[in-house]
Amino acid sequence: MTVSAESLYGADDLTHLEGLEAVRKRPGMYIGSTDSRGVNHLFAEVVDNSTDEGVAGHASKIVVTLHADGSVQVDDDGRGIPTGVHAKSGLSGVELVLTRLHAGGKFGGSGYKASGGLHGVGASAVNALSLRFDVIVKRDGKVHEISFARGVPGVFDGAGPKARFTKQPGLRAVRKLKRGEGTGTSIRYWHDARYFEKSAVLEIETVRAKLRNTAFLVPGVTYVLRDATEGGIDEETFHFPNGLSDMVDFLAPAGDKPVSGTVFINGVGTYKENAADANGVMQSNVERRAEVEVALRWGTGYERTVECFTNTIRNVHGGTHRKGFERAALRSLQEAISKSRGLLKPKEDLPTLDDVLEGMTAVLHVRIPEPQFTSQTKDELSTAGITKVVQGVVEQQLKAWTEARKTRTEAKTVLQKIVDAARVRLVQKQQKDAARRKTALEGAAMPPKLVDCRTTGVGRSELFLVEGDSALGSARMARVSEYQALLPLRGKILNVQKASLGDTLKNAEIAAIVQVLGAGTGRTFDLGTMRYGRVILMADADVDGSHIRTLLITLFAKYMRPVIEDGRLYAAMPPLHKIVTKGRNSQTTFTFTEREMESTVARLEKAGKQIVKPVPRFKGLGEMDADELWETTMNPATRSVRRITLEDVDAAEQALELLMGEKVEPRRNWLVESAARVDQAAIDI
Repeated sequence: MTVSAESLYGADDLTHLEGLEAVRKRPGMYIGSTDSRGVNHLFAEVVDNSTDEGVAGHASKIVVTLHADGSVQVDDDGRGIPTGVHAKSGLSGVELVLTRLHAGGKFGGSGYKASGGLHGVGASAVNALSLRFDVIVKRDGKVHEISFARGVPGVFDGAGPKARFTKQPGLRAVRKLKRGEGTGTSIRYWHDARYFEKSAVLEIETVRAKLRNTAFLVPGVTYVLRDATEGGIDEETFHFPNGLSDMVDFLAPAGDKPVSGTVFINGVGTYKENAADANGVMQSNVERRAEVEVALRWGTGYERTVECFTNTIRNVHGGTHRKGFERAALRSLQEAISKSRGLLKPKEDLPTLDDVLEGMTAVLHVRIPEPQFTSQTKDELSTAGITKVVQGVVEQQLKAWTEARKTRTEAKTVLQKIVDAARVRLVQKQQKDAARRKTALEGAAMPPKLVDCRTTGVGRSELFLVEGDSALGSARMARVSEYQALLPLRGKILNVQKASLGDTLKNAEIAAIVQVLGAGTGRTFDLGTMRYGRVILMADADVDGSHIRTLLITLFAKYMRPVIEDGRLYAAMPPLHKIVTKGRNSQTTFTFTEREMESTVARLEKAGKQIVKPVPRFKGLGEMDADELWETTMNPATRSVRRITLEDVDAAEQALELLMGEKVEPRRNWLVESAARVDQAAIDI
């Protein structure tokens, strides 16, 4: 008797991780990695909680102590973690936020309007990954204490994590507050080395940089670093009353003479998004308020530094706020250059974003409620609505800076620098073009129409193969230049299923694709040398677009199959319709099929909404503006893409040969036999 694999797999094989077990099982999911970056992230999570108190106006001093025994202590003079009993869980507020994932005061309640912690995971993750975790809370007229051993509450009978531990639930009130003794929270933890690599350590320079950056962003709070790791105590204080202006001076390259003074921009805007209310019910078009602060200046050098922060959290990879800043800087300064007489020569092109950013040192900080990040480590902001807010504030005030009488001369010096940078770039490009090899597939030079990204690693990079030059314009404005590259394709490429290898490589569009990917073709294709992490086919949502997609999939299947086998080829899914409701709180919905559009319109009208008619239909990607293209097709947080897979190689080979091969008769027979399966209403005619 043969026992199937299915019969051996039952309910007992399923695992349910409760409480903090999930963090210990997969620490990288919660702290990003298990090397030194993960250890540094534990420290950042604890400091960020104290910083949120400072941002809310309840704390003025935060002291970080690095003890000789490897523990880290963070003290603040804020309100203190709530000590009362939580009605639903029966736990004290302190125990709740430190032992339960997704618990805290930052889920839309009145505790914080804008904070760095959003998921209720940070402090509890630190507790889960610590040998010992001590908390002292001064609040409600008393001093409260609680300790944890690997996330379990109890009492230690001595100092350090090796002291005897006894399980004991509940927060303990140990004494009354003395006269003049303020409120606050003190946390000391010893991280558990079992969950980290042997070489993982808390890096003092990372700690110093974290405290310094946060002091720049929260000028009302003083940060003190006490380093007792060498036996003595070295103390360093970080306090910057001028905020972002001080940070720009600090970040500017040494010896780089300023071309302009520091331009300070601040403003407020609103955006709408779907969000859950206090009862967890999703609400559409919830209005959010965003505060934007920017400080920037240009220097005579070539280096550019643009640091981005959300609610004091550094976003290493930028995100939607940086996209809005870059768009605004490009548009406003291009417009100013166009209006200025004598800056541009006849037939000279306007400068690009790279020209505008050359020599710039800038700091961008936004404060928003419940921001969305691409991961728990918050390296990249993905809140879609913030792009327009930042763009609006920065564009308006940069324009005013270029036109104001007091700063007009300074602004013209900057504009001249940008124009000069564009001219130098064009000369260098001409020199590179002249040095290119004649062959389409040899050499390192890239096709001139490639709009490349800035990142050099393949982990996050994406190459969009874009149908037509018209869509390229919107895509260029919509993309995140940090990691999204664009290669426009003119028309339909050669059907490689019918053509020889020689004819295939002679095709200009195919040659450009092969050259840009940089991994070769056929048997010599080397996935390890591919320049991008993902390839996304971005064609119109019509019959011609489907044909172009099919031709490109055929190319990859025949000559670059490892891209498909490794799951790195995707097809974008642009929408067909844009449904807009009338009225003060206008609502926009994108749909992908005729039926979906009709049902959506019917549902909205039934709910009493008035629809703008006729409902516009996108005939191509080029009809979308940059914001629409970003939101629907290019934003990793909101887009829909189809991964192209190759699960059954034989079936895939047969399908490609039938649909794209040289023999016409089998294809015609298949089309005749399959005609009844066609949904004529779905055909774009």
